Amino acid sequence: MIDPVVESMAEVRGHLADVIDRARREETPTIITRRGKQEAVVIDIEEYQRLRRIAEDAEEAWLNRLADEAESEGLEGSVSLQEMAALLRADED
Repeated sequence: MIDPVVESMAEVRGHLADVIDRARREETPTIITRRGKQEAVVIDIEEYQRLRRIAEDAEEAWLNRLADEAESEGLEGSVSLQEMAALLRADED
């Protein structure tokens, strides 16, 4: 990926179509600043979708790892959802 261009909100406002074209055609992101603080970035939609897939895959792998760890710890001392509901109802009485 090419280094991003950094522009202020005021600059981008004047040529947003060019910023979008640059992201799409040249694969160059534009970081938009407001009052000197980075606020947003314009990237190509395909790059955005690729990054979303990577994030979703990483989250799924993390959840699977957690499930595997929980399963490897065994079921001793665990209760089913129904048993937990019954215990909670009993505490209310």
